[in-house]
Amino acid sequence: MLFNSLQFLIFFPIVTTLFFLLAHPRRWQLLLFASCVFYMAFIPVYIFILLVTILIDYFAGIWIEETSGSKKKFFLVISIISTCLVLFIFKYFNFFNTNFKALADLTGWNYPVPALKIILPIGLSFHTFQSLSYVIEVYRGKQKAERHFGIYALYVMFYPQLVAGPIERPQNLLHQFHSEHQFEYQDVTDGLKLMTWGLFKKVVIADRLAFFVNDAFNQPSQYTGITFLVMTFFFAYQIYCDFSGYSDIAIGSAQVMGFKLMTNFNRPYYARSVAEFWKRWHISLSTWFKDYLYIPLGGNRVSAWRQSLNLFITFLVSGLWHGSSWTFVIWGALNGMYLVVGIWTQSFRTKIVKAVGLSHFPRLHQIIRVFITFSLICFSWIFFRANTLQDALLIISRLSTGVPEFFVNVLGHLDSVGGGKRILAPILMGHEKYEFIVALGGIVFLETMHFIQRKGSVRKMISARPVWVRWPIYFCVVYGILVFGAFQAGADFIYFQF
Repeated sequence: MLFNSLQFLIFFPIVTTLFFLLAHPRRWQLLLFASCVFYMAFIPVYIFILLVTILIDYFAGIWIEETSGSKKKFFLVISIISTCLVLFIFKYFNFFNTNFKALADLTGWNYPVPALKIILPIGLSFHTFQSLSYVIEVYRGKQKAERHFGIYALYVMFYPQLVAGPIERPQNLLHQFHSEHQFEYQDVTDGLKLMTWGLFKKVVIADRLAFFVNDAFNQPSQYTGITFLVMTFFFAYQIYCDFSGYSDIAIGSAQVMGFKLMTNFNRPYYARSVAEFWKRWHISLSTWFKDYLYIPLGGNRVSAWRQSLNLFITFLVSGLWHGSSWTFVIWGALNGMYLVVGIWTQSFRTKIVKAVGLSHFPRLHQIIRVFITFSLICFSWIFFRANTLQDALLIISRLSTGVPEFFVNVLGHLDSVGGGKRILAPILMGHEKYEFIVALGGIVFLETMHFIQRKGSVRKMISARPVWVRWPIYFCVVYGILVFGAFQAGADFIYFQF
């Protein structure tokens, strides 16, 4: 069930109304049933895969808490291996199998293992990581094992964040299912505002940009550099609005019922370094890898070379987490290299800044840093979005082609009749100019909101205004969704594939 579907428009108010009508002891049953319905709306039989991982980690948590020494570690290892094995079979088996077969073909070895004909369960990586965080925290003694099977199942399956996060920690979420939540007007209105804003980002900005991005990346041989420069910029905003839009709806729908989920995005394209970007982007995943992979590897408590290796490994694994494809592996490795190079060149860059006098113009220096960081992230998005590694390399090889001709064309048609459409032809790719204006206008509106957000929460600013100011704002946002939203069938959220 998609957040941007008619089914969810019916599902959400019914579940929320019943939640507040039911007595507290029965609410977990409603939410667990609703979460099952929500998940089974995709591929019903895959609910049993979730049940397997829930059973494994539920009993593992209890056994880990009740034992000590080598037995405790044994149960942790068994839990991690079992849970990851499910993820490997459905998500990574065919990837590794295909690469082993290609290697076997090169060496003349008859590799007999066939590919599995299975579909990746939606959101498998997300609830796998949420389950792993539970058993690890129980092992570390930071979380009590949950004895109530239904509550633990709800922790894994809570429908707002079931398929694309935020990836919650047990310390934050589990106890909330035991607490009684009263109807709070402020929570309801704030949650609905956040859901509306998330839906706006998804259907008005992300799905509009998708029209252009999909055409360029699905047929890379037909376009030149100026097209890919603009479309890579568009994809940066498409994936941000698509994923942060989902997170907003998830966090907002939980808040309506009184549950607090962690913040997942914090204006990431305002980051002044790649390291800062990853503290602002998909925060629940970044902190997961930091706590459960980077720090156990040694983090920054080791030598500089070892720290660099730890960073690189963490981002390499992060790339593979996103998808079983070499494009994702390279995307992760590239971001890891950004961080490693950033660490090793920090003193050199500081000297350059002082030498050219940028240290005397901190605002200009900040703008330059933001621009460079955004450019590096956009370049890495090419590997993330490209359908194949060959497509990614083709796009990169064409980034500079046709750019001079484009600007010559701009100068030559500025005063001609219909010149604007001819100038935009490489970018429009057959689409109407209106669609391009709406897509670009959505980005401008988003950044305007981000600029205002520097002073604090926009929701709080709106709530502080009188009713004759608030309601016209609400009307304009809803009207914008209905008029400018792209409600084409099959507009899945990008991160559903992970």
